[in-house]
Amino acid sequence: MRRLILAVFAAVIFSLLAAASAAPDYSIRAIRYATVPGFPVAELVVGAPKDQTLDISMVIWLIRGGGHTILFDSGFFREKWFKEFPMKDFLRPDEAVKLAGVQPADVTDIVISHAHWDHLGGIALFPKAVVWIQKQEFSYYTGDAWQTGGQNGGIDPEDMQELVRLNTAGRLRLVDGDNVELFPGIRAFTGARHTFASQYLRVEGQPTYVLASDNCYLYRNLAEHAPGATFSETDRPANVAAQQRMLELAGSPDRVIPGHDPLQFQRFPSEGRVATIK
Repeated sequence: MRRLILAVFAAVIFSLLAAASAAPDYSIRAIRYATVPGFPVAELVVGAPKDQTLDISMVIWLIRGGGHTILFDSGFFREKWFKEFPMKDFLRPDEAVKLAGVQPADVTDIVISHAHWDHLGGIALFPKAVVWIQKQEFSYYTGDAWQTGGQNGGIDPEDMQELVRLNTAGRLRLVDGDNVELFPGIRAFTGARHTFASQYLRVEGQPTYVLASDNCYLYRNLAEHAPGATFSETDRPANVAAQQRMLELAGSPDRVIPGHDPLQFQRFPSEGRVATIK
């Protein structure tokens, strides 16, 4: 009898621990905050015809569950970038999240895929969010990128100043490398060098999804096994390998969500600018 009681007790404890460690049932929504019309596809997909264009979507992704309201990427808002990249139907990201029923102050966390202006620039719009970025990405773009020989194309100095401010305010978390759990059931994986140290997310669930951001621009990259055209020739094989890994992590090409593809708003139930992925 004593052994039976102990066995039952152990089974109950095991069940409770398993339930506590289980990933929440996360929801995922894609929110389009702007469109860049007539963008050359050849600048996104290696090998695409030079005359093909596409109205690409500027997107942030909202993940909710387990007491967290998470943005993957934060868009941008500074006027300087409209001069280089004319856009239509722009809605500032802190206004765009309201379309999904979220107030800017309710965002608890922002995971940044990489430091380019259109993915990082909106962090200042969410006053309570903790920002997560790869440690090497932060180190490089707040340091060596601005020294002689450094690479800082597409990086906004004001964004870097904001990152440093958030760090000194205790609102920055540095992700150290590949396959790191950020939240229960949400893991960060490193991509090839679109920037110095970009990352993408796997959101566990029924089913599981991978949010690629610029590590995979379009569904076409996956279908054609084509690297992103912004990757250097030496990094393109690594980008193709990263895309293959995304497919394995997601379990299906339908569950890898590219960074700028407007098709995500057609493949999933959508209401205006918001698509419900999960």
